Amino acid sequence: MKLLRVGTAGAETPALLDADGVLRDLSGVVPDIDGALLADDDALARIRAVAGGLPTLDAAGLRIGPPLGRIGKVVCIGLNYHDHARETGAEPPAEPVVFFKAADTVVGPNDTVLVPRRSVKTDWEVELAVVIGRTARYVESAEAALGHVAGYAVAHDVSEREFQIERGGTWDKGKNCETFNPLGPWLVTADEVPDPQNLSLKLWVNGELKQDGTTADQIFPVAEVVRYVSQFMTLYPGDVINTGTPAGVAMGHPEPKPFLRAGDVVELEIAGLGRQRQEFKDA
Repeated sequence: MKLLRVGTAGAETPALLDADGVLRDLSGVVPDIDGALLADDDALARIRAVAGGLPTLDAAGLRIGPPLGRIGKVVCIGLNYHDHARETGAEPPAEPVVFFKAADTVVGPNDTVLVPRRSVKTDWEVELAVVIGRTARYVESAEAALGHVAGYAVAHDVSEREFQIERGGTWDKGKNCETFNPLGPWLVTADEVPDPQNLSLKLWVNGELKQDGTTADQIFPVAEVVRYVSQFMTLYPGDVINTGTPAGVAMGHPEPKPFLRAGDVVELEIAGLGRQRQEFKDA
């Protein structure tokens, strides 16, 4: 299934995109798309059973919000693609690099993204987001880990590199600026993604292709990421893991590096998971 949330920011209602691309209203069946729903197999089965008979929605002019409400935490994995490590001159990490984004950085896939005040190095990063559907605590094997995944989505891990790298401390200052995590358009349930290591990722800036990668190049595959993270924290239904970005970020370009400015337009997509488009404006 392709689950999504539509409407004005903060007042989104649940919806479903059916196999024919028709947008259908889920608000009469479930209150929201959130961790509680994803953990409820019976509720998901009810949605599947009635999907074809749900009322349709007119998508024209209708805002698409983040496909997941009440996100618990956003765990991020850094330097998780071989080609991205090479372009930044970094050694591939021996263990996953883990950092966090606050849940309030998450916005809709086509919402405006704000370039922070005094920013000179705002960067783009297309990423596969993993959405947790079953509590993961000390998962014993990578094979078992995928059983804790409810689905997948497109994430844009917008980053301010000066704040992240040059201002001291951890990466968090460059990762948690307002609007820095567009998510969606859909949450695609795991049954529609048989192999999360076989997905192409692309990103364009002002129409120019900048990133063109595949999850096959991940240093730590999705299953290992979920297993590994569960050794250090409990993952709950409704938590999100951003699993890293392939090569092609602005930071990896030669000088002058083409960091983002107000007026730029970024588009990104992952095969089968949908497409995003953001206009950048000054904060």
